Amino acid sequence: MYGWDGGAKATYVGGSLPGLPESVKGKLDLAHASIFRFDADEIEVNIPWEKINMLEYGQKVGRRIGLAIVISPLFLMTKSRKHFLTISYLDEKDRQQALVFEIHKDRVRSVLVTMEARTGMRVEFQDNDARFGGESQ
Repeated sequence: MYGWDGGAKATYVGGSLPGLPESVKGKLDLAHASIFRFDADEIEVNIPWEKINMLEYGQKVGRRIGLAIVISPLFLMTKSRKHFLTISYLDEKDRQQALVFEIHKDRVRSVLVTMEARTGMRVEFQDNDARFGGESQ
């Protein structure tokens, strides 16, 4: 896990940017004054903060069905919360683009606060579960 150095582990789960494969693990680098950066091995995505025009946070709840079958039916009661940040922005040709990242639960709050500070925008929450998850994690 990254210490809070202006970065957080994240997985790119999808979006509209061509050439960026899904399920790429990397780091959200929020320390730069002028750009948002996602670093993953040989892939680097840089977006000027002023080009970001929407931030959305949400959670999905999934049941650990595989473990339930193998280990115990009690695992059916266990929920796994995932934390997703969607960033919408205008690319260099002023086309709307979107990136969706899964963020580690221990970094959600610091990432959301930093994104708001850097962009001057408020994060939109998908629902109340996301609102409370984003603020309490």
